[in-house]
Amino acid sequence: MPQIKKSTLLFLSDLKNNNDRNWFAENRKRYEDAKSNYETFVQEILNEIVRFDPIFRGLEPKSCMFRINRDTRFSHDKSVYKTNFGAFMVRGGKKNGDKFPGYYFHIEPGSSFVAGGAYIPPAPWLNAIRERIDGDAERLIKIVNDKEFRRYFGGLEGEKLRTAPKGYPRDHPHIELLKMKSYLAEMTIPDEVITSDECFDLVIGSFRAMKPLNDFLTVGDY
Repeated sequence: MPQIKKSTLLFLSDLKNNNDRNWFAENRKRYEDAKSNYETFVQEILNEIVRFDPIFRGLEPKSCMFRINRDTRFSHDKSVYKTNFGAFMVRGGKKNGDKFPGYYFHIEPGSSFVAGGAYIPPAPWLNAIRERIDGDAERLIKIVNDKEFRRYFGGLEGEKLRTAPKGYPRDHPHIELLKMKSYLAEMTIPDEVITSDECFDLVIGSFRAMKPLNDFLTVGDY
């Protein structure tokens, strides 16, 4: 059973306290070991996902994992490195996160989580999702209220518009769903679980429960 090592979380914790290039260079071997551990875990996740979502067949971790270097060009936070490992498993790799829903696995000391769905989809995709909700909201409600979904997730999350989106009346029976700007499922995972032998099954179970939501949110290729 694949497992996230305690040394991987410890590296990320130490990186948070020593976020500079000199320290990183001195601890390059620790980084490589931690990255390898995480990448192996992601590969095993992908191996399982294809069992219930075959379109992911052939997807590799390197197409899903985010670089640890931060882009500081437009940020007030000039920290050089991220203090987490993240991978967005989506059709065609993370570059397609603005086209399709997917499965996200994030490890960070004190802030690890799994998530999925559509995060701030661009207008064409968001409009298509809203059209689907307008015509078949009961299907989405059934998905979110399903016992297996609720076993892992508290409900559907995401920021909302203050008023009805253009083209929909304020008294629409499903206006709260239509006002959403993201459609997400998310579950936090404590550190002691992340590094336990139960983590892998928990992640896979949550992604399997998430698949009907991702299916609903798959409404075209933009």
